[in-house]
Amino acid sequence: MDRDFTELPLVCHEGHEDHDHDDVPLPDEDHPMWRSERISLTSVGIDIGSSTSHLIFSRLVLRRQGISLSSRFVVVKREIVYESPILLTPYVDKLTIDTEKLNEFIHEAYALAGLTRQDIDTGALIVTGEAAKKKNAEAIAALFAEEAGKFVCATAGHNLEAILAAYGSGAVEVSTRDGDIACMNVDVGGGTSKIAVTRGGQVVDTAALEVGARLVALDESEKIDRLEDAGARIGEASGVSLALGQTLGEADKERMAGTLSGCLLEVLGRGPLSPLTQKIMLTPALSYEEPIHCIQFSGGVSEYIYGYETADKGDLGNHVGRKIRAGAVELATRESWEFKEPDVRIRATVIGASQYTVQVSGNTIYLSDESVLPLRNLQVITPHFRQTEPLTTEDVRSSIESALQRFDMTDGDRAAALALHWELGPSYPLIKTLATGVVEGMKEHLRQGQKLVLVFDADIAKLVGNIIDKEILPGTGVISIDGIDLKDFDFVDIGEELPDAKAVPVVIKSLIFRHEEWGRGRLLASD
Repeated sequence: MDRDFTELPLVCHEGHEDHDHDDVPLPDEDHPMWRSERISLTSVGIDIGSSTSHLIFSRLVLRRQGISLSSRFVVVKREIVYESPILLTPYVDKLTIDTEKLNEFIHEAYALAGLTRQDIDTGALIVTGEAAKKKNAEAIAALFAEEAGKFVCATAGHNLEAILAAYGSGAVEVSTRDGDIACMNVDVGGGTSKIAVTRGGQVVDTAALEVGARLVALDESEKIDRLEDAGARIGEASGVSLALGQTLGEADKERMAGTLSGCLLEVLGRGPLSPLTQKIMLTPALSYEEPIHCIQFSGGVSEYIYGYETADKGDLGNHVGRKIRAGAVELATRESWEFKEPDVRIRATVIGASQYTVQVSGNTIYLSDESVLPLRNLQVITPHFRQTEPLTTEDVRSSIESALQRFDMTDGDRAAALALHWELGPSYPLIKTLATGVVEGMKEHLRQGQKLVLVFDADIAKLVGNIIDKEILPGTGVISIDGIDLKDFDFVDIGEELPDAKAVPVVIKSLIFRHEEWGRGRLLASD
């Protein structure tokens, strides 16, 4: 997801316009009732990675699902209106992104789309890899300071990158559309490869390793002008001596590409890993042991894997792509997997964000201290645990820790909102177990001074908030709400209480992909 190519032609549609609910006819948009239940938005998705950056502009139509003011809006129509060219992310030195050049590119993309920043209703800014490191992330965020209220800004780690690519490429949809199957999506970029296994409309496993095409980058004279630490490590393992200013020949490229593809294929094959592969793993290896039914590739290198690009772009892309394809076809044949092409290859990421406001009655909210509001841009995390008795604190704690890990939020440095499903009723012992597990699962966030934000789909918010604030951990800073349906890839702003209405406004912003988000909020039978 972090690598594309500057010379590729502009594409206004890769795939086709998506209609999420084609079987439901849209009402007359001029009807007064429809106008009050419909939202039309112009949105932008901005993907800034270690190697490449690009923008996608879209138009979204949302419709309210229910009749209450807290009812969720769903996207019923989405249309890609413009995709920018691909920019090789500019740097002023090895680790610092050139935000001036990046800003020029962004302004040019808006102009080519025929839009101004004032025309944009919502947006999603996804920052990955080197771009996500603190110094770069802060500088990039400053470029969008004026749009802070209407933009979702997500810093994606390795697991979240894998998940975003699985949704963006269509792998999540494939795992439901083509039957309840397991699909492995492999997103091969400039610095890393991210792997996601999808099944039944959900991402069930992820992994990442340092295999990419721009671990070594060359100038026009084939001399090395950028060398990543992982590139030097791969060069050594391949018997190739690498140094800045040194020429890299075709034979050396082939040897390095063979090493890189070999490491990736070890992970895809889910067998024992060599010492080298273990060294370049960025996450634990895949743990999913059930059968895989199909494998597909996205990211910049996928253009080489599927033969859409053959030109040399001053890196190892061409060589790595050919090696990966040959090895993946052999692996798929041996394992009886389908080797398939994804719905979206080079731009497998978000296309924008939806946004709408709901109201939560003061009767369904617990605030330990009104001064903690407003809160903005809280990423929603959806832990899943079995809704059966006996419920244990460990059940709740481990489910929260797994959900935080899935979205690379274990260090507690980013605010989160826990969206909790509850079927077990208002029994005090069960609620106390739930509350204790929540506090234990969020201990690192609490230690970092984050507020504890809980959102329930059952009428237990006040009870849970009271137990945490009065019995378990007084002074925590608890905001507990019920009556709102939140899912993965949602972000929320919680405003101050409206004194006359005795309600709290909640703005819900959701990352939007080309495809319907089949897996969001769903729970696998095996979970």
